[in-house]
Amino acid sequence: MNIALIGYGKMGKMVESIAVERGHRVVLKIDIDNLDEFTRENLEKAQVAIEFTKPETAFDNVARCIEYGVPVVSGSTGWYSRLEEAEKLCTQRNGSMLCTSNFSLGVNIFFEINRRLARIMNRFPEYTVDIEETHHTQKLDAPSGTAITLAEGIMSEIPRIKKWELDGGNSPDTLPIHALRRDHIPGTHRVTHSSEIDDIEIIHTAHNRKGLALGAVMAAEYIHDRKGIFTMKDFLEI
Repeated sequence: MNIALIGYGKMGKMVESIAVERGHRVVLKIDIDNLDEFTRENLEKAQVAIEFTKPETAFDNVARCIEYGVPVVSGSTGWYSRLEEAEKLCTQRNGSMLCTSNFSLGVNIFFEINRRLARIMNRFPEYTVDIEETHHTQKLDAPSGTAITLAEGIMSEIPRIKKWELDGGNSPDTLPIHALRRDHIPGTHRVTHSSEIDDIEIIHTAHNRKGLALGAVMAAEYIHDRKGIFTMKDFLEI
């Protein structure tokens, strides 16, 4: 499979390493220093694009891949206010895309556990819930896309919670998310349901970024010959 990498920072390089290990070829690498090479002619050499860039550029990158007829998987976060716009374009162009806040197999299992726990806790309003996420200091968006996905999962199962808020207060309809930034932390997410009697916690701790890169390559393998809008649930058959 021929792959285009849109974004060639730490994640892009790790994706490249895993892709080559799995027998694929990286035929295009786009980063801030060679944006002039992000052309239709160059992109069409690839069968799929893997995009890891910044929130302010992610939508345009995904849209360009769709416009040029190349399936795209994106792990960028912080741009999901325009996700519906990207999905509409994908449908119009009969394209293929999979965008997720986290490609890790473990995190996606964690998402499902989080939703199932929230479904149970909906019966017990004496418990409050909050999310804490810790990442390395180079992470640009806060809260993380993974934390937002966790919050959305909780809100879908506990209707009395209407919104999430970064460092939110004690309003019963608000889910606080606490975003911590510390050196050399790939990513830790903690969901806590608390009452006067006890706490119930679920935690996912990433030891490195390899799980993200491997998941991205596997997702690219999944969509490169398919049409439509996909999620990690489709890929993992959860």
